[in-house]
Amino acid sequence: MNGQAAFNAACQYEEKDVRTMAVSTTSLNSTLIVKYQTGTTSAGGPEIRQKSLNDVKADATEQDVYDVAAALFSLGQHPVMSVLLRKNLELLDE
Repeated sequence: MNGQAAFNAACQYEEKDVRTMAVSTTSLNSTLIVKYQTGTTSAGGPEIRQKSLNDVKADATEQDVYDVAAALFSLGQHPVMSVLLRKNLELLDE
């Protein structure tokens, strides 16, 4: 048996009856993460820090969250590098 035939034989599997369940989601509160630059490293790269704001309402729109982050960080002295929204979802089988 050559290498390819051996590989094909090893990769064969027995197909089984697999049932899939319907899954629904429920939105939970999210976390806003803002990454900003505080300076440069000794190697010349950006020194990045981050702040997290927890318990962002699940029904807050992405635009509203971004606007709040931009408004808050415009009051500071460090440039914003990125704005992240970590959504939390509860997965429920039906």
